Amino acid sequence: MKKGLAALPFAVMAAAAISTSAHAASTLVYCSEGSPEGFNPSLYYSGTTFDASSKPIFNRLMEFKLGTTQVEPSLAKSVDVSDDGLEYTFHLRKGVKFQSSKDFKPTRDFDADDVIFSFNRQRLDSNPYHKVGGGSYGYFNDMGMGSLIKDIVKVDDYTVKFVLNHPEAPFIANLAMDFASIFSKEQADQYLKAGTPEKLDQNPVGTGPFQKVQYQKDSLIRYVAFKDYWKGRAKIDRLVFSITPDASVRYAKLKAGECDVMPYPNPADIQQMKADPNINLMSQEGLNVGYLAFNVKKKPFGDVKVRQALNYATDKQAIIDSVFQGAGKVAKNPIPPTMWSYNTSIKDYPYDPAKAKKLLAEAGYADGFETTIWAMPVQRPYNLNARRMAEIMQEDWAKVGVKANIVTYEWGEYLKRAKSGEPDTILIGWTGDNGDPDNFLYVLTSCDSVGGSNYSQWCNKAYDDLLVKAKRTSDLDKRNDYYKQAQVIFHDQAPWIPVANSVVYEPIRKEVKGYKIDPLGGHYFYSVSKEK
Repeated sequence: MKKGLAALPFAVMAAAAISTSAHAASTLVYCSEGSPEGFNPSLYYSGTTFDASSKPIFNRLMEFKLGTTQVEPSLAKSVDVSDDGLEYTFHLRKGVKFQSSKDFKPTRDFDADDVIFSFNRQRLDSNPYHKVGGGSYGYFNDMGMGSLIKDIVKVDDYTVKFVLNHPEAPFIANLAMDFASIFSKEQADQYLKAGTPEKLDQNPVGTGPFQKVQYQKDSLIRYVAFKDYWKGRAKIDRLVFSITPDASVRYAKLKAGECDVMPYPNPADIQQMKADPNINLMSQEGLNVGYLAFNVKKKPFGDVKVRQALNYATDKQAIIDSVFQGAGKVAKNPIPPTMWSYNTSIKDYPYDPAKAKKLLAEAGYADGFETTIWAMPVQRPYNLNARRMAEIMQEDWAKVGVKANIVTYEWGEYLKRAKSGEPDTILIGWTGDNGDPDNFLYVLTSCDSVGGSNYSQWCNKAYDDLLVKAKRTSDLDKRNDYYKQAQVIFHDQAPWIPVANSVVYEPIRKEVKGYKIDPLGGHYFYSVSKEK
């Protein structure tokens, strides 16, 4: 621990040393929970990556108003929607500057070409960047964006029209999400001409409030405030991500004043944080769900009776008591209870080992079977200690004859292998990105998202039809009804064990002002200041 505590002040001094400001540079240190998978948010899924890439570096056409799930214009100053819901015309802001990097200096402002490039890279095989970085745009595809967008038309330099194949109720909200971040086409063209297109994903420039100046994997990321940011320069001069996977070490740094903000505290530390006069402990009920997904492509989890049996075999309240220590509630649906369309009438599977044994016997597994539980190596708002959660499940399942071995990997490798369908069962979770049920149900459980963020590999036509109907109508009452029906099918088919909906805690130093908890799980520092 001492080594970790000693390393950070040097990073802070290094950050301050490159200041070009006449005043004393202000530096805010965020003790993040892990390393990002990369710096192109369209290639990845994790909040860790979004916090390090899209939040500081990029903007999108639309943005979520800080601290809410309300969408407002950003790089688009306004949008017109056709009566039939098939055309969205975005009127872009003028005078928006791109950041620069060591080997790229922009010669023009943001315009329509950047928007078209950023989306066409994801949707068109013919785009020269489509296969760069592996060519896997999971979020874009999981949202069904490829089949939704018929065309993107440049009306003029500051007007872009999206033409859709069918109406899509959450389309505007989707364009505020991380995968829709806008890149510089000029930078992309320069790297392509030089034969180094991969550099775009390593050191991209955006139009956001901070630009990345250094990254040391598993150690730190340094950013400086972008002086020409179109909303006005950030209140802090330097932003440092001190990568600190252990929550106890993050807390030690916070107490020592070596970090200013930390995510995902240990529940056991909450009371001590509340009593510390130097710490402001913020909290909010999270828009999240933590769950275990069964891989239905692997035996015996293709059998619904086996999936139901392990739902009965799992003592979820014991998990809440041990892992969340009062900072969470037992989950029963694939969306959190704070979200509209949550089906309150569904009865959760009670803890009933006898019922579990009966179902296993009916499925031909009276003597049980052997499997694996994958446990995340990092803390997330929906799962504060995946290893402990896996151990409790392991003990519960052993009581009904199921032997489960616990598996884990480094976070990036864990997600990569999970996406490929390798796990038998996997602990994972989700924090909503746009406040719409579609962002949980379609992204995590649709047929389109199999091979992406649908880690259960489950595809049910009746269920999927309801999700599609809900996407294609703007009638809120109908959408509400479709989603409630879908949750009934989900419950009966049991591709998951929904485990927890958690309360999110964010301890910050008292000197930090203007910080807000994001209900969508992100960490934003543009409006944050730090008192001396």
